Amino acid sequence: MSRAETEIQKFKRSGNDEDKVFYQAMQEVIYSIAPLLESDEIYTRHAILDRLVVPDRIIKFKVSWLDDNGRIQVNTGYRVQFNNSLGPYKGGLRFHPSVNEGILKFLGFEQILKNSLTGLPIGGAKGGSDFDPKGKSDFEVMKFCSSFMVELHKYIGPRMDVPAGDIGVGAREIGYLFGEYKKITSTYEGVLTGKPFMFGGSLMRPEATGYGVVYFTQAMLEIEKKEPLKGKICTVSGAGNVALHTIEKLYELGAIPVSCTDSRGTIYDSRGVDLELLKDIKFARRTSLEEYMKVHPEAKYISTEEYPEGGHAVWDIPCYAAFPCATQNELTEVDAQNLIANGCESVSEGANMPSTPEAIELFLSHKICFAPAKAANAGGVVVSSFEMSQNAAMSKWSFEKVDQRLKITMEQICKRVALTAKDYGVEGNYVDGANIAGFKKVADAMIAEGI
Repeated sequence: MSRAETEIQKFKRSGNDEDKVFYQAMQEVIYSIAPLLESDEIYTRHAILDRLVVPDRIIKFKVSWLDDNGRIQVNTGYRVQFNNSLGPYKGGLRFHPSVNEGILKFLGFEQILKNSLTGLPIGGAKGGSDFDPKGKSDFEVMKFCSSFMVELHKYIGPRMDVPAGDIGVGAREIGYLFGEYKKITSTYEGVLTGKPFMFGGSLMRPEATGYGVVYFTQAMLEIEKKEPLKGKICTVSGAGNVALHTIEKLYELGAIPVSCTDSRGTIYDSRGVDLELLKDIKFARRTSLEEYMKVHPEAKYISTEEYPEGGHAVWDIPCYAAFPCATQNELTEVDAQNLIANGCESVSEGANMPSTPEAIELFLSHKICFAPAKAANAGGVVVSSFEMSQNAAMSKWSFEKVDQRLKITMEQICKRVALTAKDYGVEGNYVDGANIAGFKKVADAMIAEGI
C-alpha cells in the first residue's frame, strides 16, 4: 500500500458523516501529493499530513438574537482556525442553513492551500453560522451580526485572524460585524475584509472572485496553446457575486456567456444573457430567475425539476468554456460527459469544489483544460489581502490598480501551478499542480517552525 493510500485509510477510520466533503477534499490532495510523500521522507518524518488535516482549533458558540416580533432566536456560530504557518488565519464567514462543522472544515482546509498559492502571507480558516439572512429585515440581520460578533471578537484580530465574507455575508453583514467589533474593542483596525469602501474596504472586492477566475482561465488557455475566450460561447452556473461578475468579465473580454442558474432553474439565452437585468433580479429585487422571462420571453428557462436526475441543464448547453460558480458538487459525472460531448475545451471552478471526483477524472482523461477552485477562485482572497495592505498603510487604491494587481497575481498563480505540474511529471494537470505547490509551501513552513 502506498503512503497516500495509508494516509487515506487512516482518515477513513476516524471520519464521520458530517466530514464527507472534508474527506473528499483531503483525499484529492493526498493523491495529488503522492509524488512528494514517496520521494521525500521529511514530510512523513515530521507528520505533516497528520498535523495539517487537524485544525488548530474549532470554536463553536451560541448566538441568541431578537427578531422583529420580539422573539428570541438561537443559532450556532463557528470559527475553524485551521493553519497559520504562513500568516494570520484568513477565510470567509458563511451564513446559510447548511452550515455545519464538517462544511467549514472542508472550506477551511481548502483555504490553507488556496492562500498558500497566492504567495501572500496568510493562513487558512473558515467560519459562519446556520443563520439564514434570506427573508430577514436589515434590523434582524444587524441584531444577529451584533450578537455573533460579541463572541467572535475574542478570537480575531489584524495579526491573528481576519475573516471575510462568503455565501450570505456581503458588505451589509460585514458592515454590521465591523461596527460591533469597534464598539466592543474601541479600535479601528483591519480585522475584517470585504468592508464597505467608506470605512476601509477595497474597491473591486465584490468582483474579485469572478474576475479572477476569468483571468486564470485566460492564462491557462494561453499556456496550453488553446484559443482565447474572445468570441467563444461560455456557460456559467450560479447567480451570486461570483457568477455575475464572471459573466461581467467574460463580456469585457469579448466572450458570450449564455447561462446562469439558481436553485429553481437555468436561464439559457443564446444571444448572451442580459447582465444588467440579472443584477436587478438577484442583487436589487433578490427574486427568482423566472423573472428574466418576463423581459426576454425568447430566452429559455429550464426548471430544476424538468431535467433528468444526475445532471443539470446548464452543463448540457454546447460551449467552449464552462464556469461552475454555484456550490460544491454541482457538476456531476453525467454533466462532465455532456460537456465533453458538446465540445467543451475548458472548465474553471468559480465555486468551492463544484465538480465531483468522477467529473474531474473525466475532464483530465479527456485532456480538458481544468482549473481547480483552490487556484482559479483565489481572486477573492487576493483582493482581501490587498484590503489588509491598504488598511495597514491607511491608504486607498484605485479600481484600476486593484484590477491590474489581481490580473497579475492570478496569472502568477496559474504559471506556478503549471510549472509545478510539469516539474512533477504531470504536465497539464492543474489539480495536481495546485495541490503540490500549495502543500509544499505550507509543509516547508511547518517544518521550519518546529512542532
